[in-house]
Amino acid sequence: MKAYIQGTGCVSPQDSSVFPATIREYEGSRMLVADPDYRQWIDVKQIRRMGRVIKMGVAASHISLQDAGVAMPDAIIMGTAYGCLADTGVFLNKLVTQKEDMLTPTAFIQSTHNTVGGQIALLLGCHAYNNTFVHGAFSVEHALLDSLMFLGEDPSRKVLTGAVDEITDYSHTILSRFGLYKHTKNTGLLQSRTTGTIAGEGSAFFVLGAEKDAQSKAELTAVEMLYKPASAEEVRTHLEAFLKRHGDVDLLITGRNGDVKDDAVYGTIEDALFPQHPVAAFKHLCGEYPTASAFAIWLGTLALQNREMPAAAMFKGASPANLKKILIWNHQHTTHHSFILLTAC
Repeated sequence: MKAYIQGTGCVSPQDSSVFPATIREYEGSRMLVADPDYRQWIDVKQIRRMGRVIKMGVAASHISLQDAGVAMPDAIIMGTAYGCLADTGVFLNKLVTQKEDMLTPTAFIQSTHNTVGGQIALLLGCHAYNNTFVHGAFSVEHALLDSLMFLGEDPSRKVLTGAVDEITDYSHTILSRFGLYKHTKNTGLLQSRTTGTIAGEGSAFFVLGAEKDAQSKAELTAVEMLYKPASAEEVRTHLEAFLKRHGDVDLLITGRNGDVKDDAVYGTIEDALFPQHPVAAFKHLCGEYPTASAFAIWLGTLALQNREMPAAAMFKGASPANLKKILIWNHQHTTHHSFILLTAC
């Protein structure tokens, strides 16, 4: 089944109010979100008690609803891999330093993975279906599949779906021990050709509908996943079958992240299946995190609206003059491969 993206909202390391005319540059091993003025959507008294990841999710969801002209969704379906890391860290730190005595419950309550979806529902007064998928690097894709099935039951529904993840000092320090990150500029990340990448974070939400209308910005045509392929040849075979079912595309967006080991499979299969196709990338704009494919969907939708991919996102070749079909191929650590097809309305 397919669906139509009728509203988008994004909070990322790029300032969505000026992107793509202005690209934010970073130097280091992590990219933090460009925080908007959260007072537009959240009461000041509540902002003080909210963790960053909750504010990011609430802002992105409200932007997408406003963009779609929808006051109340029929479901809230989202994905996250890390959940509320900051509040989890606060709670665990106090658990140790205060020797399990006199612990305030707020940090514990807000440390669960479904806190963001619950907070969005509370602020909207939405009592409809609410589900959060915590499936690592497949969290976004499973949220999309659940949304498609939900719309299949009743095409008149509107679904708010998206993803959010944050990186904290604690998590960044732990993950850095595995050699996942390196110190570099994001503008030169894709050409670095060394091990490691830049950590990122962000939130992107979309309003999905089963029927095309005046608000429709792009068609979500297909979502597929491939887990732990035995070789690059298996990925190629899966991708060939995907293209056979859905037809050729105008532009390929890959999840290149500047890590020479992770990027190798992209180059190998591009040469075989997409030798003449222009190729774009997105992780030099948002960083690497498990639900980064949500940012790619937001970027792809923006490109289809404008019929052109921003020059800052192009990795190989130039954007087609009249962009109509985009394939987003992303993987994390070569184990979680996802294929998302977007088509112009």
